[in-house]
Amino acid sequence: MATFIIILIIVGLIAGAIARLLVPGRDSIGILGTILLGIVGSFLGGFIENLFQYHRLAVHRWHTTGIIGSIIGAIVLLLLLRVTGLEGSRRRRRA
Repeated sequence: MATFIIILIIVGLIAGAIARLLVPGRDSIGILGTILLGIVGSFLGGFIENLFQYHRLAVHRWHTTGIIGSIIGAIVLLLLLRVTGLEGSRRRRRA
């Protein structure tokens, strides 16, 4: 179980960092936010892969996908966060 968590954190960091590099603009989410972006993006990428492969959304099946799907999911999540304005909400409250 500890090995799974460590691998999840490493893959999350890699996928989140690549997603942040591919999407232009400033992000104020830090390293923990980047890891969480990659982890949640991995699950989102799994849902997207399930939609394309089986043409249905299976909410009851949580699964991860490969690194490419994780990056795609993280990019989609980062764009959604930017559109909704939740990505930089801490910085905007201080100003």
